[in-house]
Amino acid sequence: MEKIKTGCPKCEAEEKQIKRGKNPSGTQKFFCKDCGTWYTPEPKKREYSEEERKQAIKMFYSGVSGRGVGKYFGFNKANVYNWIKETQKKRDTCS
Repeated sequence: MEKIKTGCPKCEAEEKQIKRGKNPSGTQKFFCKDCGTWYTPEPKKREYSEEERKQAIKMFYSGVSGRGVGKYFGFNKANVYNWIKETQKKRDTCS
């Protein structure tokens, strides 16, 4: 059993914290034996920058398919379509 510095975010216990695998992003998951909570002390942010979003939307509107934009930037085409929907909603509410 290995102690960690942060402790459980729910019960704040610093003992009885066990490593239990990793998240898809590669960060360590822990399990608190006192309260039964699974947690990640310092999760990685998995968010695309606003600049990447703007570039992807520009590419889409210039004629590249959502799939093509996703391949170019290395992310899922569903992200591109969701960002386009968001921008359209913002335009509709501003009008």
